[in-house]
Parts: sequence; C-alpha cells; structure tokens
Amino acid sequence: MAAKLVRKCLVLLVLVLLLVVPAFSFPLKRRKPLNVIKEINHKGPYLGLVTVYPPEENAFFATGIFKPHRTLDLSGRRFLVGKIHEKKVIYVRCGVGMVNAAVATQQMLDLFDIKGIVHFGIAGNLNDSLSIGDVSIPKQIAHTGIWEWLNPKGKLNPNYVAHLDVASYNVPKGKGRNLLGRIGYSKEEFFSELGKPNAARPLVWAQISQHWLHLAHNLKV
Repeated sequence: MAAKLVRKCLVLLVLVLLLVVPAFSFPLKRRKPLNVIKEINHKGPYLGLVTVYPPEENAFFATGIFKPHRTLDLSGRRFLVGKIHEKKVIYVRCGVGMVNAAVATQQMLDLFDIKGIVHFGIAGNLNDSLSIGDVSIPKQIAHTGIWEWLNPKGKLNPNYVAHLDVASYNVPKGKGRNLLGRIGYSKEEFFSELGKPNAARPLVWAQISQHWLHLAHNLKV
C-alpha cells in the first residue's frame, strides 16, 4: 500500500514538473534582455535616432560621429547605444514602410528612456534652391496617405481636405480621354494624451514644436 502511494506521488510530482518547467523557462530567456534594458535606462534619458534602410545607415556610420558601445537585439531589430558629441543616443534601423516606422518607434519608446526621436534619412525635393546634402527642417508636416479614387464625374465629399483631378495632367494636354478620375484626400485621425480617451481629433498639418526647431537649427554635425 505504501509503495503504491509513493508511486502515485512520484507520478504526480513528474506531472507538476512538466507543467511548471516550461512556464518558467520562457521568462528566463527574456530575463537577460530586460536586465540589460534596465541597466541602459538607468543611464538615460536618451535621444532616439531612426533610419529606414541600409544606404541611410551606411551613410550615417560613414560620418564616424556615432560611437556605439552596446548592442541589443530585440524582436528582429538591433538597437545600438552610444554617443554623438557626448550626447547619449539609441539608434535603430526600422525598415521600409509606414508600419515598420511606427512599430520601431513605438518599440523604442516602450522599452527605453527616450526624451525625443529624430527620424532622418534620404528625402525628395521640390525646391530648386536645395541641393544634395542640404538638411531641411520642416515647421509642419502633412500625411497624404488617406485618399480615395473617385469616378471622373464622381462627387467630392465635403470632408475632403483636397482633391486631385488626374485628367488635368494629360500629356499632351487635351489629347485622349483620361479615365482615372479624381483622388480625394481625407484628414488624419490624431490621438493625444491631452485629449479625451478614445476620441480622435481630425488633423491635416502636424506642427513641429519650437523646442525641436531650435534644437535642429543649432545642431552641428
């Protein structure tokens, strides 16, 4: 009777171990990165730097101004901790696309003690007074990614902030019939901690704070 009871207890103990060990083994894999993040944040706050793809990253490192002293790989991205002109920074390459930019930026804000983020890299230009290598600092920015195709004779929604008549850009002008119609642009939905929870505010132009404009204007690399 005692032997049977011991065997049952052993079987029960083995089952408990099988349930408990996997539960504790997963957090152990994350314990080291979390400790590293805690150690890094203890020396913060940092300025976050974000580029998009390898050519921008290569050009950045070619300057020699960034001196990383720590590397941390998290969720497929590599975060580099270092200094630029004695200013503490954390750098990451986010990847191409708006989703990657948003995810990498949010990941940086969630994990590290960040006082601000600079997203920099290659840009297009419609101003012929600017040349290759010039740095442009906008006072305001607009995201035009929310738009709808409309029929050539389709009515414009009064909520559109702007529209584009594709037929107006036929080349040569007046030749042929353009069936692409119109493009109607809508406002962004902006959520802020200063507003009501779960209540979006329509936004066309996002203003850059005077603090960041002053900082960027006086930045010398």
